[in-house]
Amino acid sequence: MNALRAAPRGKETVGDEGMSPSVKADVNQILEAIIYLTTETRRITKELARRASLTGPQLTVVKILETIGDLSLSELSDKIRAQNSTVTGIIDRMEREGLVQRVRSSEDRRVIRIHLTEKGERLARDIPVEPMEVLRGALGGLTAAETKDFLRIMTKIARRIKATVERGLGPEPTGVASASRRER
Repeated sequence: MNALRAAPRGKETVGDEGMSPSVKADVNQILEAIIYLTTETRRITKELARRASLTGPQLTVVKILETIGDLSLSELSDKIRAQNSTVTGIIDRMEREGLVQRVRSSEDRRVIRIHLTEKGERLARDIPVEPMEVLRGALGGLTAAETKDFLRIMTKIARRIKATVERGLGPEPTGVASASRRER
């Protein structure tokens, strides 16, 4: 993990101002850990998906539906943090492959729920572990107090990131905008 560097040494980044060198070093280690966790969970997802002849997002959908049960497209979009249009494409392909089907809700005929077919359920059972289970297992090694502290800190970070996203990411750097236009 030490081979990963979140920010080049000695280079100031957004949010660095006012941090002591020791806090900066700790923040860099946290960022390295986040990058490692993200990279490894993606790698695990891709490998498990490949073994099942699925894409990573399709694997995620199969395991979520296996765990939670039928979901509406909006609920599923929220669970996998993707836009409805993206999830619609994923579900269309999975439906063509016979893994899921769209079923009208018996409570509200306007609502269509995504349901695993028998083939989808069989596939879900054959996949030994969901990538999130790897993280869940690692988190299971924390004490109750550590878990509460971690949840509090992660929730705080998530709120700050959400606020940043809602404010917008700001203007595109000048070099990037002109470079991407040249590539077209």
